[in-house]
Amino acid sequence: MARIVDKYIEIAKRRNPGEPEFIQTVEEVLGSIEPVVQQHPEYEKSGLLARLIEPERGISFRVTWVDDNGQVQVNRGYRYQFNSALGPYKGGLRFAPSVYPGIMKFLGFEQIFKNALTGLPIGGAKGGSDFDPNGKSDAEVMRFCQAFMTELYRHIGPEIDVPAGDLGVAGREIGYLYGQYKRLTTRFDSGVLTGKQIVMGGLPGRTEATGYGIVFFAEHMLQANGEELAGKTVVISGFGNVAWGTADMLQKKGAKLIAFSGPDGYILDEAGITGEKVDYFLTLRNSGKNICAPYADKFPGSKFFPGEKPWGVKADLYIPCATQNDVHLEHAKQIVANGCKFYCEGANMPTTNEAVKYLQDNGVIVGPAKAANAGGVACSAIEMSQNARKMPMDREEVYAMLAKIMKNIHDNSAAASQEFYGKYDLVAGANIAGFLKVAEAMNAQGYV
Repeated sequence: MARIVDKYIEIAKRRNPGEPEFIQTVEEVLGSIEPVVQQHPEYEKSGLLARLIEPERGISFRVTWVDDNGQVQVNRGYRYQFNSALGPYKGGLRFAPSVYPGIMKFLGFEQIFKNALTGLPIGGAKGGSDFDPNGKSDAEVMRFCQAFMTELYRHIGPEIDVPAGDLGVAGREIGYLYGQYKRLTTRFDSGVLTGKQIVMGGLPGRTEATGYGIVFFAEHMLQANGEELAGKTVVISGFGNVAWGTADMLQKKGAKLIAFSGPDGYILDEAGITGEKVDYFLTLRNSGKNICAPYADKFPGSKFFPGEKPWGVKADLYIPCATQNDVHLEHAKQIVANGCKFYCEGANMPTTNEAVKYLQDNGVIVGPAKAANAGGVACSAIEMSQNARKMPMDREEVYAMLAKIMKNIHDNSAAASQEFYGKYDLVAGANIAGFLKVAEAMNAQGYV
């Protein structure tokens, strides 16, 4: 029997050919909310799903800059402002060679529901460029950021669209982007970008917020199933800010991280990745080489496995923190074969749909990215509030707010899945809980 949502999945496929990442997330979200749509015929009558899968605005622009050799370089820039039903557009900027419209749309669409789950008044957007900051000098990164903001600035603002960082965009890039925004507008609108350095109105704890939030969420996920995080062995992927924050909070919670990865392979450290080993993640990231192999030279007893992923390492909990579609069906089979019960997504859509299905069909509890890694954007919204009030917050206050938000996201997702599916399914529950908030706001605002 055909589902109501299938019509809209086909519309998305027809309108977005050659963009599999976007189609994947549309299929995942709409597939989960089918029972909700059946109970609310007014959603179809108002064209809500047709509006939901189409961005309110998509912006594409040329970015022209000059490298250190005096050579003119040209990149493409994007900003997909997907949905503003709950508040100003909110979502990161990604600088990576893999960036193209399909990636931007998938990230922007996911951001709608992730942001709704936080309970904070923010809409969904995403942007970035196919510029690769790896191997570039600070001067080259600065000139690129200035050129990028020269095109973007007219489309953003504290009550319009508030970008943040993402892959390839950290404090350095945010600083350069903000400096150019200020130069162009002659205004110190500290609320126009989040993830800023504290001296410019940034939020204490924002750098580690996504990773900390993932661990808070995973802890609630385990507790809801009668287990504790303390004492568990953990494998993650990545070594950037998200992975670093995850590793740092795992050690604080008494879990034992034994493996992490990079594009070049993975590191196994059965002694446990704690203390200065966690801090070394930042050294690896700041090297500009985007490789994890030097860890094995730095810390005797650890091993580097070139060209391999860490999902075959036996652990109690797996947390992919690197990039989209990092975990495929064959990796899911390894995880299941290892007897693992818990899997928590740290990156945006790091798992293919078929891999998620295989994990769930084989009894693995999955914490979806839109719920588990919402801590970063939650703290971005807190930073927006801090900037509006012009009242700095302290780090412990931020952590307390983040912990509460992550608990609410878990509990609301669990409750939604129980109501509509009669079971504990955080993947479906997160989609439903986020969708219901957005749908209510969209209908209240009419056919816009």
